[in-house]
Amino acid sequence: QVQFVESGGGLVQPGGSLRLSCVASIIPFRITPMGWYRQAPGKQRELVAISRSGGSTNYADSVKGRFTISRDNTKNTVYLQMNSLKPEDTAVYYCNVDLGTLERPRSRYSWGQGTQVTVSS
Repeated sequence: QVQFVESGGGLVQPGGSLRLSCVASIIPFRITPMGWYRQAPGKQRELVAISRSGGSTNYADSVKGRFTISRDNTKNTVYLQMNSLKPEDTAVYYCNVDLGTLERPRSRYSWGQGTQVTVSS
């Protein structure tokens, strides 16, 4: 059974930074496309960044230039570095395997518990 364990969230002031981590029990992780998603209160879950096995990455317009997705295949871990955070980034953040695109995301497995990010002064 595939599992995801997200961590690294917290309370941060606008303009601050956080680094999220997600450990995935997937073999082989190195060829698996991984996505970071977020769900704000009262809104649908959205895909904000994808990391593919060839090294390519894609970002939603709302986070482009501020967020960076990366991965350590030796640790089965995908990261999301979030800089210049805004109040509208407040959400629960999740990772999952995604077999689609930013425009048509297609998460593959059940969700983990997520990690809460709150941006507020």
